[in-house]
This record gives sequence, structure tokens and C-alpha cells, in this order.
Amino acid sequence: MTDDLTLTFLGTGTSTGIPVIGCECETCRSTDPRNTRTRSSILIETPETTLLVDSGPDLRQQALRENIRRIDAVLYTHGHLDHVTGFDDLRAFCWHRDAPLPMHATTECMATLRSMFAWAFSSANTYRGYVKPDPRLIEGPFTYGRLKITPLPVQHASVETVGFLFEYPGCKSAAYFPDAKAFPPVTLAALKDVDVLVIDSLQPTPHATHFSNEEALAMIGEVKAREAWLIHLGHQNEHMTLESTLPRHVKVAYDGLKLSLARTT
Repeated sequence: MTDDLTLTFLGTGTSTGIPVIGCECETCRSTDPRNTRTRSSILIETPETTLLVDSGPDLRQQALRENIRRIDAVLYTHGHLDHVTGFDDLRAFCWHRDAPLPMHATTECMATLRSMFAWAFSSANTYRGYVKPDPRLIEGPFTYGRLKITPLPVQHASVETVGFLFEYPGCKSAAYFPDAKAFPPVTLAALKDVDVLVIDSLQPTPHATHFSNEEALAMIGEVKAREAWLIHLGHQNEHMTLESTLPRHVKVAYDGLKLSLARTT
């Protein structure tokens, strides 16, 4: 087994998913599979560990499609519904564990999880078939094996939201920000010259709580990311049309895409 950091895009869509219910636009009627987008989530894998970032409402479908058999921990960016409501599907990754499943979240997000899924966090939750969370508050960088994970704050609506910077020996650094409208100075500093930036790019026009395409490109330029992938895409963004407008180092992600982040030179 070679040392590698692999990032799989489980979902790349916004909160509605694509196609949008009842919509007849070009993107929603497209036969290009890259325009079919489940809610945004990624899987991070190293030889030692497998981590899920967010458990959205399409988790079951995503896990079956990618044949995910094991998750060692879940990392949450924030508590909005499109990032947490696949929580109960995590029981499939608890059945064969003796220990509870670590779940990393901010104080606000953990409170949301405890409120929405109180049965899972209850001391009365003893049935083996249920989700067994091991709640771990995000208070700074943490590690799984040789993988270093640095949570970084972002501005997104009124909820406490973070993205994550992943660093693994011998591999490109990768940062993941599915929901953001602005990066504070501490986050900008941490992302300078990041190798791979995965970033929110909701739509061509400005939005109150998400980066527009233009804003995402500006942020990619500001941090000098060597490579970038656009995600959390709304149906206003048709895959080929959007990609044709981008600089060479920026691409449009799609569900099922896998990135090997091992350095080749």
C-alpha cells in the first residue's frame, strides 16, 4: 500500500440537489451525469483512516454508489439540514464497531446534533443497531494517524461554520469549504499557497450567504491555490458551460470524482 491522501466527492450540489424538484431548466434536464448533484459531502482516505465530512440527506445513496464499508469518524462543517440529516444512516458504520463513532463539530453544531438526534446521545441508547456517537468538540487542529486536520472558521449565514485543511506527509495539502461567504484573516493566512482548494461556488449572481462564481474565483486567486475545484453548485451552473469559462487550474467538481493527492515529483 502506497502512502496517499484521497478525496472523493460524494456530493457537489447545493441544498436542493440537482435536478431541482419541478424544474425544467437546462441543467435539471441535462443528460450529462456531471449535472446530477447530490448534497455536498466528501470522503477523505489515507492508508490509516477513512473520514466522512458531513452526513447530508443523500448519504445512503452516496455510500452505496461508492461502496463505502467503513468510516472512522465524521467531521461536521455546520448544522444546516443539508449537512446533517443523513445522521441516522451512520448506523451502518456503527454496527461492526465496538467503540462509539467519533463526531467532530463546533459547539453550536454539536448542540444542533444533540437536539435533532437526542435519542442517539441519550444514555438509554444501548441497542447495538443504533448510531453511537462519540462527540468531540472542535477546539483546534487534531490528527488521525499521520493526517493533520485544521478546522478554519468562515462566514456563512448566522451559524458557526468551519472548513477543514488536510495535511498528510508526502501529499498535497487540501482544503474543503462547502459553505462560505467570506474568509476571516486567520483562514486566509492558513490557506496561503494551498495545493488544492475545494470551494463553494453557488451561482453566477451574488448570494447573501454563499460565494458566487466570481467571488469563488477571487478567493482562489487571493490565497494563490495551485488547483481548485468548485462545489455546492446550484442549477444555475451547468457543468460544461461553467467549466468553459474557468482558468486552467480551476475545475468543476462532480459526484463520484476521486482526487489522488500523492505528490508525483
